[in-house]
Amino acid sequence: MVFNYDVVVVGAGHAGCEAAAAAANLGVKTCLITMDMNKIAQMSCNPAIGGIAKGQIVREIDALGGYTGIVTDRCSLQFRMLNLSKGPAVWSPRSQCDRAKFIWTWREILENTPNLQIWQDQVRELIVENQEVQGVRTYYGAEFRAKCVVITAGTFLNGLMHIGRMKIPGGRCAEAAALELTESITKHGIRAGRMKTGTPVRIDKRSVDFSLMEKQDGDHDFHKFSYLPTEHTAVSERNNLPCWICYTNTEVHDILRSGLPDSPLYNGQIQSIGPRYCPSIETKLHTFPDKDEHMLFLEPEGETTNEMYLNGFSSSLPLDIQLTALRKIPAFKHLEIYRPGYAIEYDFFDPTQLTHSLESKVVKNLFFAGQVNGTTGYEEAAGQGIIAGINAAINSSMATQPTSPACSETTAVPLNNGQPFTLGRNEAYIGVLIDDLVTKGVDEPYRMFTSRAEYRILLRQDDADMRLTERSYKLGLASEERYRLMQSKKEKVNAITEFAANFSLKPSLINPALEALGTTPLRQGCKLEELLGRPQININNIAPHIDTLRKELNRIIGDDSRHEEMIEAAAIQIKYKGYIYREQQMADKMIRLESIKIQGKFDYPNMTQISIEARQKLQAIQPVTLAQASRIPGVSPSDINIMLVLMGR
Repeated sequence: MVFNYDVVVVGAGHAGCEAAAAAANLGVKTCLITMDMNKIAQMSCNPAIGGIAKGQIVREIDALGGYTGIVTDRCSLQFRMLNLSKGPAVWSPRSQCDRAKFIWTWREILENTPNLQIWQDQVRELIVENQEVQGVRTYYGAEFRAKCVVITAGTFLNGLMHIGRMKIPGGRCAEAAALELTESITKHGIRAGRMKTGTPVRIDKRSVDFSLMEKQDGDHDFHKFSYLPTEHTAVSERNNLPCWICYTNTEVHDILRSGLPDSPLYNGQIQSIGPRYCPSIETKLHTFPDKDEHMLFLEPEGETTNEMYLNGFSSSLPLDIQLTALRKIPAFKHLEIYRPGYAIEYDFFDPTQLTHSLESKVVKNLFFAGQVNGTTGYEEAAGQGIIAGINAAINSSMATQPTSPACSETTAVPLNNGQPFTLGRNEAYIGVLIDDLVTKGVDEPYRMFTSRAEYRILLRQDDADMRLTERSYKLGLASEERYRLMQSKKEKVNAITEFAANFSLKPSLINPALEALGTTPLRQGCKLEELLGRPQININNIAPHIDTLRKELNRIIGDDSRHEEMIEAAAIQIKYKGYIYREQQMADKMIRLESIKIQGKFDYPNMTQISIEARQKLQAIQPVTLAQASRIPGVSPSDINIMLVLMGR
């Protein structure tokens, strides 16, 4: 049986869901192929979305018209804004989610998305002709012909799970591995490697003594993930289930060490590289031998289930070692578990063989997104997924579609005028993520951090909609409603900042309030903007003392339900105005290098003016712009200057 589509997405994890939804919402006929429709967008590890830099990615996905933020808000059990004690450049939203509800919410969205069909099956083979993808074949014998294919297979490609010395083929607990597909891809010249990740034990909360643990509650304010006000109701109704904190001890560590000879990480059973920033408990013991305790977080898996997730105890040690050690923690004295932790090895593909649109440089119209590109995390996967889905839709719209057998002319204008949709490092964390992958490659599972971005103050979580929604709207992905809401917010935030820049304050009227707020009184009049630059002052605590400000805020914002969101966005722009301006200038300088196209203009192997390492790296990566070339490890500033000279710049 042969089926015909514009775009086929292989795998319905977080990358696959966003890719399929984006392509379908752009109007192209899309098929999402998954091994199990009941595991769509499964949270294989921690049932949480967001975190440091990851939360910013989710807000960017939402600003572009994706769904991860919407689904998260609807399934939230506890929401927290991390890093509020620091500057807004690193404020990061995070939400504990109901794992089962997350799956069914995503499935409901996908099943009701026009142009999108879901097919339950396993892909066996990639169909390629003349180095251009033509579709896929499945184990059921179905053939899906497509103009573009997006591979988002997660950890399933030749997946192998480890619990002690026991090895079990699988892509997730109780789920089969995807065999043969890797070999079907690599035979066309695409390089593959192996990586490793892991997941902790799952605990029965009825066996836990919570009186011996620290309680961690969520926030109770306006923050959430989606910029759409319709999601406010979902957030206000979230259960705010607590998380719990406990610690390992020396007795726990002694038992864990006794199991290290049977640990696949240390007996040579696992050769691949694991995530540096999410280490297993045995790796923590090895890396920090002087530590007598390690913090663990016990987190809810759902509103009604007794299953809980033990964050910080990822392990591949034997089952008896895991359970015996955990029972030495006072709160877990009578512990019962649902399943042990395990490690998993899987195939990934070298992301330096991709363009910034996530299309393969080797096989035309073949895209890769998610953990198959060497990343770790739902958010990084989803961010890649929406970009891959958008660009697959663009490429498929460029294919010739005759209006009749006698006519070979296309009638529709290609999406985005046929140009790839990419995001710069100054535009989004998604842009930083993809540029790092395709320029630098990976030698370990890649995780996003705020420190990876040069322009953190420009890439805040509060303004992702004002950065990205207009671009997505022009593309045709972000809805009219989303664009209108963004424009309204932008206008109101600008009005507040303009008022603050022009409104003057007299010392006699404001000094009593300043003294009460613990800040120095004024000696002479100043603009409100200057006052709001003080650490102790913000719009909310000063507004009760300035009648004109209260009236102006009411006039500007009116009855808009996003009142607090707008005030926060305006306050950040006012307080960090100088930093934002300086960083924007730095970004503008780099944009000038981004405008210098160099692809195809140099014969790198014969460029004796630059170092041998630079020649080799430039030849392998084939950077599109001079700015991208400057970020390749091994290419020095002097190499870049020489290239500028050779170009007559």
